Formats: sequence, C-alpha cells, structure tokens
Amino acid sequence: MNLLVATTNPHKVREIRPLLADCGVTVQTVDDLPPIVEPDESAATFWENAREKALAYGRATDWMVVAEDSGLEITALDRAPGVRSARFLGHGASYSERFAEIYRRLATHPPAHRHARFVTALAAVRGGTILFETEAWIDGEVAVAPTGDRGFGYDPIFLYPPLRRTTGELTLEEKGGVSHRARAFRDFAGWLKQFEPR
Repeated sequence: MNLLVATTNPHKVREIRPLLADCGVTVQTVDDLPPIVEPDESAATFWENAREKALAYGRATDWMVVAEDSGLEITALDRAPGVRSARFLGHGASYSERFAEIYRRLATHPPAHRHARFVTALAAVRGGTILFETEAWIDGEVAVAPTGDRGFGYDPIFLYPPLRRTTGELTLEEKGGVSHRARAFRDFAGWLKQFEPR
C-alpha cells in the first residue's frame, strides 16, 4: 500500500522513514506527486493544521495520507512560538534570528522559568475521511545557548533533561527514541500494522 507522508521537509522525511519501515507500506512524499497547492496551515491549533494538511493532500490522491503539525511551546512566553513555530517572525526569518528573539524575550524572566515542550499532532486520512489521529510531546527546557547541528528547526535550543543534551546534539537513532514526532509516528505505526484496507 502506498502511504503519502505529507511534508516537503526532507529532515522530517529522514526521521519518519525508519519509523514506518516495518509497516508494510511504500512511503511516498509530496515530491512523488504532481504539484499540489500546499495548505496554508494558518489554524489556531496543531490538531487543526494536521487535519487540514492531511485532508488537502488526501483529496488529491487515492493513497492513504499522513500529516503532522509540530512546534515548540515555551511556558514563560505564553507557549510561543507554538503553532506558529515555522512562521515565527515571518516565513523569511532564519532560525538564528528566531533563537535570538526567544532569548531576548526570556531575558525578562527568571532563569528557572525555561520550561518548554515539543508537540506533534498527527492525522491520517484517505480521501476525505480521517482514519487515525494522535498527539505526542516531550518536556524539556530552553538551553542556555544553541548547541548541536544534528537536528533542524528548534532542536539546538531544546534541552532534553534525561539526556542532558539538546535534541540538536542527538544522533538520528537517539532522537528517534525520544522525540515528539517519533512518539506520534510510533503510535501511527502501531495502528497501521492493524489496519485492514477496504
């Protein structure tokens, strides 16, 4: 069975493929389809964005589609950048600029107030029907300074306390064992193994 992973982010695809390797599906990406107008992902929640993306691609193909929306929530900043993580400071902002702004805002808070969490909401659809949904997260804190170049996005500033390293310092295998996205896709993989196509 073909499964479309609805993302144009190659870093995400690299993380997701190993998690679906034993599910009996052929993983395809957006690059394997004719051009489709990407949904704008402007909803107020991760859930809504994941559903919107999955349904948009689901209507364009007869494959099963899985989509996720994820981001970094920092408690002291009222959960910003949150659902706007990929658009924080605008689409053209670099992650270095985003990090600098996060540290600027955190400077007005006590050092102890650095709790953060990574969140992923995931939806799987076929056509216009939602088949499966889940949400996963990991708790951590904003690192004292960006560290590590193995991840992408906000990984260099997210310190994962059990390992005392940022997710930007973790290997692909280590990150696959603990990350929010990996947890969501493991939930999906468990469901997918039981799925019976009609």
